[in-house]
Amino acid sequence: METNKILSADILDIVFEGRNKDYGAYELRRTYNRRIGRALIITGSIAALALIGSIISSAMDEKNKDYKIDEINIQNIQEKKDEPPPPPPPPPPPKPEPPKVEMKQFTPPVIKKDDEVEQPPPPQEELKDVKIDVKNEEGVKDEGIAIPEDIVKKEVIEEKPQEDENKIFEKVEVEAAFPGGDVKWRQYLTNNLRADVPVENQAPEGTYTTVIQFVVDKEGVISDVRAMTNHGYGMEEEAIRVIKKGPKWTPAIQNGRQVKAYRKQPITFQVQGE
Repeated sequence: METNKILSADILDIVFEGRNKDYGAYELRRTYNRRIGRALIITGSIAALALIGSIISSAMDEKNKDYKIDEINIQNIQEKKDEPPPPPPPPPPPKPEPPKVEMKQFTPPVIKKDDEVEQPPPPQEELKDVKIDVKNEEGVKDEGIAIPEDIVKKEVIEEKPQEDENKIFEKVEVEAAFPGGDVKWRQYLTNNLRADVPVENQAPEGTYTTVIQFVVDKEGVISDVRAMTNHGYGMEEEAIRVIKKGPKWTPAIQNGRQVKAYRKQPITFQVQGE
């Protein structure tokens, strides 16, 4: 190699000066850096694709996770009924009437001749132990017995206050009932309630008891249906939908008549993951 070209020549050109550059070693060393860079890029791309594929696979497994829905447990809230009051005591026996006192009719004094007197006044001896009155009456001798005055008995009739026709009772003697009783009510809820609603809304595993309150009026019509709990995931909305969809109920009874009354119904959803 010429002297003026040594400073500007590549190291490979100096090493392979006068040798067979077409053999292959020259070309391999010349492209070494390029091949190393290409290998690193390919290796990094493969690692990135593997990481992305793992993340996507994990997300798909979580989405396709199977859930098992146990049967719906329906509970009944039985409100404690008030015990009936004790019977009233028997009325006291009537008081015996006081004995009648012998009375003599009072005769006002009038001056007349003896032959004109029709009924002479009683002698003074007969007036000692009797009461003077406007008429004669037989009875016991007056021995200081006080004659009671006539007492006018007034009969008091208590007027029961009229109850508001629109009053909604919280406690009643006989609660409102579903047609056919509790067995038919459970069958209706089981057949019409969508138990997979919490799973569709991705609810976590657990047991959720919703409480729904509604009013049954005097005709058995259901109204004012509202949730007393707030678990979410569509459970309260589904329970309200099923109760509103149902038929008429048998109204509650209070004091022998049909009344409006509240009714509370708990419904339990269970979500379990496999």
